[in-house]
Amino acid sequence: MSYDKINKCENYSITNDIFKKITKEEYDILSYIKNCNKYDKGEVIYHEGSRITGVYCLDSGIVKHYKTGNDGKEQIIRFSKAGDIFGYRSVLSNETACTTAKVVEESSVCFIPATHFLKLIKENSDFALSLMQLSCKELGDANKYILDIAQKNVRERLAEILLLLHDNFGTNSDGDLNIFLTREELAGLVGTATESVIRLLSEFKKDKIIQLNKRKIKILNIKELRRISQDF
Repeated sequence: MSYDKINKCENYSITNDIFKKITKEEYDILSYIKNCNKYDKGEVIYHEGSRITGVYCLDSGIVKHYKTGNDGKEQIIRFSKAGDIFGYRSVLSNETACTTAKVVEESSVCFIPATHFLKLIKENSDFALSLMQLSCKELGDANKYILDIAQKNVRERLAEILLLLHDNFGTNSDGDLNIFLTREELAGLVGTATESVIRLLSEFKKDKIIQLNKRKIKILNIKELRRISQDF
């Protein structure tokens, strides 16, 4: 029997869909052993190359995952939002972290020790299957990202990233994207120079595709962004 009702534990919850595959007893144990902490904007949860001793589940906030190039610049791989889990790949492969996890907006993060996470995988086949499906989805997203970098120009990639941010984080009551990134972070996500992103954002604004207010971005014409990104 799955345990679909997610209860609060110490004001934090484990809400990723894969945890709906565990039993009530397993969830109660999980709630007891997990540790929950708050991180301020700019804090690093773990560094690239460090040894991860458990899995992280984001209760609230936004975390970015990036690799640092030889030039010291960040290449953002993805963002985690409330409900997402991360760090599990390193736990499963028994390898060091391949990215750095840094807080973009104040976050509440729950930590599940590796020993218990692996125990759930061994004893609950439904949970293991859900985790496998999540891994396959993330691998598919990574492959698509690599293909886009190779085949799409910067303008097309920026349009696609804006659509991705819109789909993943939604908008606030004013219609702005629910994630406020610096131009450097946006450039790191697109995989280009900051100057190129600034120029293209100005072009999108001039063409009335988006509206800018400092770090806030409002999408005015999703259809045109999809056309530019070649998202058919």
